Parts: sequence; structure tokens; C-alpha cells
Amino acid sequence: MDMAGHPKWLHTLFSDEDLDSLIGAIRRAEAETSGEIRLHLERRLPTAAGGDALARAREVFERLGMQATAERNGVLIYLAIDDHRLAVVGDDAVHARVGDGYWNALRDGLVERLRAGRPREALVTAIENVGATLRHHFPRGAGDANELSDDVSAG
Repeated sequence: MDMAGHPKWLHTLFSDEDLDSLIGAIRRAEAETSGEIRLHLERRLPTAAGGDALARAREVFERLGMQATAERNGVLIYLAIDDHRLAVVGDDAVHARVGDGYWNALRDGLVERLRAGRPREALVTAIENVGATLRHHFPRGAGDANELSDDVSAG
């Protein structure tokens, strides 16, 4: 992957190989579901977010057009790296099937792996977990298309 489209700070945290691994995990996860997964990384929460990672994740979710998927089954994994803040947001159809307990467990597993200093593993595992959940609730059907970019977005 060409890292030219990503901010410079991201290059110091994730190698080309890391980003390729994350994109590959998204593609593999989406191969068997109509669901969409995005990963968005920011160095810091914007001041306007007031320290609220979930509110910021919802903003990013909308900005990335994730609410516009045909089945309303997109999931965003959001991290503000330097602030040590994260959130996972699922669209309406996903949340209706999995509830708060799922999101809390997913977040807790992600936090545990990040604290252990394994960001790539943490993110790949979270993506795989989301993919398995989406596959269960939203299996891929004939004619399903990839509605959103699989690239890692960063701000």
C-alpha cells in the first residue's frame, strides 16, 4: 500500500506491512458478509469532541458515509492514538442484533491488547471478531457489493 495518502504521524506508528495487514483483515472479514468494516485512526481527539471518543466516532462514521450502506450494517473501529481513547460504532441494523454487551466486550478486548503493546494484533483481532459477527447476522448474498473503501482512514 502506498502510504502517501496518510498523515506523517501514522508512518511512525504503523509500517506499510502493518497497514497492509489491517486492510487484508478487513477484506477477509468482508468476504463472507454484506457488512462493511472501517478503521479510522487519529493522533488525538479533536478539541471539539471534548474528549468523547464515542461522539467523535459517530461523527467519523457519518463523514465516511457509513450510514448509507444498503443494509445499515457498517461498523467503525475508531482510535485516538495519543489520547488512548477508542470507540466502536455499529449502524442501526448491527446494534439491533448485538446490543451493548457485544460492543463493550469488543472494546475491552481491544483495550487489553493495546495495553500489551500489540496494536496490529489488537486491531486485526477486533476486525476478525466484527467480521465473524457480521457474517453470522449478515451473510454475503449473491450480488452483494463492497460499498465502502477497505483502506485505513486517518485524520
